[in-house]
Amino acid sequence: MRPGCYSAALMQSRPRHKSSTSSPDSPLASARRVVVKVGSALLVDQATGRLNRAWLETLVDDLRRLRRRGQQVILVSSGAIALGRRQLNLPPGPLGLEQKQAAAAVGQIRLAHAYKELLEDDSIVVAQVLLTLQDSEQRRRYLNARATLNTLLELGAIPVINENDTVATSEIRYGDNDRLAARVAQMASADCLVLLSDVDGLYTADPNKDPGAEFIPEVPVITAQIDAMATGSASDVGSGGMATKIAAARIAVGAGCHMCIALGEPHHPLKRIEAGARCTWFLPAASPGAARKQWIAGSLKPSGRVRIDEGAAQALRRGRSLLPAGVVGASGNFERGDAVQVVGPDGAVLAHGLSAYSRADVLRIMGRRSSEIEVLVGYRGRDEVIHRDDMVLVSP
Repeated sequence: MRPGCYSAALMQSRPRHKSSTSSPDSPLASARRVVVKVGSALLVDQATGRLNRAWLETLVDDLRRLRRRGQQVILVSSGAIALGRRQLNLPPGPLGLEQKQAAAAVGQIRLAHAYKELLEDDSIVVAQVLLTLQDSEQRRRYLNARATLNTLLELGAIPVINENDTVATSEIRYGDNDRLAARVAQMASADCLVLLSDVDGLYTADPNKDPGAEFIPEVPVITAQIDAMATGSASDVGSGGMATKIAAARIAVGAGCHMCIALGEPHHPLKRIEAGARCTWFLPAASPGAARKQWIAGSLKPSGRVRIDEGAAQALRRGRSLLPAGVVGASGNFERGDAVQVVGPDGAVLAHGLSAYSRADVLRIMGRRSSEIEVLVGYRGRDEVIHRDDMVLVSP
């Protein structure tokens, strides 16, 4: 592809609004919930294999600043294998699966301790969450992980997430933390995802090989031409190149999340992005909430039906959640987290939603108060059968 051939078309199709990299209009500054991904090459000195503590302290200072202005933060951090291999005196070069798993087990402790030590200086609680591919692909595990992240954020903690390399095999792993970060952003309904990397954004070609490569500041739509611009990673310790970042962008923008690729090496990388440092923004077509509603309405095949009374039907039309007291029946074969149709007294479909309970449990709690749920099903679940955030009304 000729360098620059896409830039002109991109500039013509770009929405006419204020630059998304300018403060205070930056998506990073205005986001309610932010996911920040840190690559191994930034965290670990490639010459010594030690933690780059001086840089990490400036990142943590940026995270504190986001927290002080009321933003919720999730950190997706690589670096466990890179740190652990030094402690185990493993040789340079590619590692076998068992060696990677051993290095991850050793390095993850050191990585988590560093974040805990630095963030708790400001009385911020740090939580460690290790995920595998199955946690985002299997519906029940996805719901459990989503609930855990939401609860941690509501309680004021910063979740620090990494892939569970100690147990993940090549068949069941993300393979890079770019896509893991995008899945986390999707799972948490984040407004902004920042990939701090060894590159400052997307170019029409590899700038290290092609002096005519042009920088692309915004990508409103990910096309085949954008895919063709992907290049490999320039670092020795990272596993993700530009191709994985574009794959991550597809996931993020599909979930209504802005995504930024930015150079992470300078100190205070997040502050630099807000100040207008060069980076590439991938722009979503909808907000996280709207994207999730579209997904519920159009992408999920209902596994059953929940029948409700007239009082509950009126409550739904006013934007309320569906409580067990308003349920009069359930049919089909659905489990917790499955999509269901909500049917009114006249048999008309009123809404599509994600059930917080299986059909068997819905039948146990229907017509009862939310305070009785724990006694009836044996565990403390949600107060709602379907929360309003997990429901889309069907237009009459």
